[in-house]
Amino acid sequence: MKVSNLLKQIPVKELEFLALETKVDYQVKKLTGISLFRLLLYSMINTQKNSLRVMEHFYHSVTFRAFANTGNKTTKFNSIRDRIATINPEYFERIFNTLFDRFSKLLGEKYSIVRFDSTMVAINAGLVSWGMKVGSKTNKKQLKFTIGMKGSFPCHVEIFKTQEALNEDKTIPVAIFNYKPSSEEIVVFDRGVQARKTFKKFTEQEIRFVTRIKTDVKYNKVSENKIPDKPKNVTITISCDYKILLWDQKANWITTPFRLIKAQSDKTGEAIYFLTNIDEFTAYDIACIYKQRWDIEPFNKFLKQELNLNHIVSRTENGIKVMIYMTLIISILLIAYKKLNKLEGYKIVKLKFANELEKEIFKELLILYRKNPLKMKCIFNDS
Repeated sequence: MKVSNLLKQIPVKELEFLALETKVDYQVKKLTGISLFRLLLYSMINTQKNSLRVMEHFYHSVTFRAFANTGNKTTKFNSIRDRIATINPEYFERIFNTLFDRFSKLLGEKYSIVRFDSTMVAINAGLVSWGMKVGSKTNKKQLKFTIGMKGSFPCHVEIFKTQEALNEDKTIPVAIFNYKPSSEEIVVFDRGVQARKTFKKFTEQEIRFVTRIKTDVKYNKVSENKIPDKPKNVTITISCDYKILLWDQKANWITTPFRLIKAQSDKTGEAIYFLTNIDEFTAYDIACIYKQRWDIEPFNKFLKQELNLNHIVSRTENGIKVMIYMTLIISILLIAYKKLNKLEGYKIVKLKFANELEKEIFKELLILYRKNPLKMKCIFNDS
């Protein structure tokens, strides 16, 4: 599928409608919601390290003027900075949610497993008054993004910047509860989450989960399930499948039962304990569900290496929300482009996407020149 067809999944009329609903253009004439969205999209696709100065340069380029239909309007980097810091981030969140639904349907994805994981971004401590300090010898502060991923695409994000957010018990559960998984979905997360009250609350709210738990876990066995035959190509061996009660922090038994599955890696001999509140699947099915959690780790790596998530353009809470949603929007476009065109890797995919977008813009410029040379003169003026 061509880039032009991908971008048609977010038509101008829909962007205008979302702008009206979220009131992003109230008393704004130049950097409208659509213009800023397109500027961020264009600059983040076309450069490895985006910045306010880079965006100012792109805004005045011939290709961006044609792409965003801005004519010969001008702007300064500080105007872009202020607009990102004040624009309603709900506008970008709505675009993100729309694209997730649209491209999931386009790819025919009907996955019920939602993986959650966190990734950290370091910022110079002298530039911000917020953030998490990790260690006493560093001059960096950390910002945490907890991301949910369903099928091929990100589906949810939460931003954390307080010291207590270093603990995954304070972040991943918040993301899961705010995401509000359906009864058909299964949330999967790593053993950073250990709070027994969280597992209990998931069960009370009928949120189905699969995770790992520490091998020194204290429990009381209630009953034991039969272990099925080991499927082919499975790299672990399951030894126990128990229904259990867990201890809480006050050394009391939690009355909510869970399922503890003990396994061992065939390659390393490492003991692996899975915890879940799901009864209808076999022990090997549960292990297979957990294994799919790993798909989110290369995705987080992709966000940092190719979409430069490590580089924070805005240091305001509002601006950070805008930029993370734009990063996830672009990730959806690139993943869809990659899958629909059966491409490999991510670096080349981004380059091909940018080159094709440029080519499409020049085609439009050529058509416009033939139809209206005077309008072309306006686009080229002062560029």
